[in-house]
Amino acid sequence: MEPIKAFTGKMVALPINDIDTDQIIPARFLKTTDKEGLGKALFSDWRYASDGSPKPDFVLNQPEHLGASVFIGGHNFGCGSSREHAPWALVGGGFQAVISTYFADIFRNNALKNGLLPVTVDEQTHQQLISLVEEDPETQVQIDLATQSLTLPDGRRVEFPIDGFSKYCLLNGVDQLGYLQGLEEEVATYEASNPARVNTLAG
Repeated sequence: MEPIKAFTGKMVALPINDIDTDQIIPARFLKTTDKEGLGKALFSDWRYASDGSPKPDFVLNQPEHLGASVFIGGHNFGCGSSREHAPWALVGGGFQAVISTYFADIFRNNALKNGLLPVTVDEQTHQQLISLVEEDPETQVQIDLATQSLTLPDGRRVEFPIDGFSKYCLLNGVDQLGYLQGLEEEVATYEASNPARVNTLAG
C-alpha cells in the first residue's frame, strides 16, 4: 500500500447521491481476489455500452478528466453491500482520495484499510468543488493527510476528520497486518518477559 501524505491533484465529479458499491464495481467482478485490472471495471455498467465500448458522455471517459486523482461523489457515497473491491477499483482507477458530504460506514472503513482517503466536507465546500470542476476540469486541490486539510484554489483551507489509527496507517503505507508486523520486536520483548501461564497446546 502506497503512503498517502500531501498531494495536489485534478478532480472529477460524479455528484449523484446514494451511489452504491454495486455501481462502483458490479458484482460480476467480485470473483477475483487480485486487484490488478479492477480500475478498468470501475463504474463498468455506467461507463461502457453492452458491446464494451466506452460511453462518451460518462465523465470518466471524457478526455479532459484523464489523470484525475480526486473523485467527488454525491451524498451517502458507497452505500449498499460491503466489498473491498470498491476501493480497490477506485485506487486502480488512479484515485487517491474521494470527497463527499457523507460516506457509508462500511465503504469508509474499507477505503481506509485499502489506501483510499475518504474526505468528508460540508455541503458548501462540496458544491464549490463541483462548480470549480465544471468551470475548469484542470482545477486542482491540495490534500494534506498530516494536517487533515483540503486546500482550495482560492487558498481556503478545510479540515476533515479521520481516526488516529487509520491516519497512521495511511501515512506510513501499511494495512492492519503491516502495522502488527511492525511491532514484532515489541511483541517478542513482551513474550520474553511474560512467560505463558497457560499451555494452550496441551492435550
